[in-house]
Amino acid sequence: MSKDNTWFANWFDSPHYHILYKHRDFKEAEFFLKNLTDFLHPKKTDKILDLACGAGRHSIFLNKLGFDVTGVDLSPNSIETANESKNGRLTFDVHDMREVYKEEGFNFVFNMFTSFGYFDSNEENKKMLRSIEKTLKPDGVFVLDFFNATRVKRELVNQETKEIDGVRFDLKREFKDGKIIKHIEFKVGEEPFSFQEKVQAIDLLEFQKLFSQTGLKIIATFGDYSLNEFSNQNSERLILIAKKTNG
Repeated sequence: MSKDNTWFANWFDSPHYHILYKHRDFKEAEFFLKNLTDFLHPKKTDKILDLACGAGRHSIFLNKLGFDVTGVDLSPNSIETANESKNGRLTFDVHDMREVYKEEGFNFVFNMFTSFGYFDSNEENKKMLRSIEKTLKPDGVFVLDFFNATRVKRELVNQETKEIDGVRFDLKREFKDGKIIKHIEFKVGEEPFSFQEKVQAIDLLEFQKLFSQTGLKIIATFGDYSLNEFSNQNSERLILIAKKTNG
């Protein structure tokens, strides 16, 4: 397999990615998953795929709730970390989310914490959604947790600095060509590093158009991890629940 030189393959597999985002709130993630599973009512026999699982924080908690979970991610380093928590009902694997992982292998597919819209075209977005559709069993459910693009663009913090574990991260953000772009610069010793994050600023209307071209039908929309109603102007998140339509 040839090396993937996309920004997300390089940055997400960097150890400094995990340093920058080590503050991510586990309690918030667990709160969301409790509310989500209360809404969805998955059975303990159901199989859940955590797509773009990172180091596995959502997968691990879903497993603690008693579910059979597989977490997949493009980053070998993230999967190596996640594998420290594997057990008989919690497994991890390196996988590109644009490809089908296991045809009709899962009752639920979760794509959490803005792990969508990394690509350069809507064709790749549709390819990912169609892969998810094929991965789901009949009547399976897909959950997409994304930022609210309207609010993020309005409240974009253009520049900030964070010092974490002795590393000073200089962050600059811009909205350009339909994407939220974060420029990340830092030094390790005297060696400079530079990475980017580029995420398409997809709003609800655009998601509805995307989903309409697949076999996934949006059945519920929420605006935060408490599962409150979505507000285009004010919601923190855009959470979509979609069901496989089976043709």
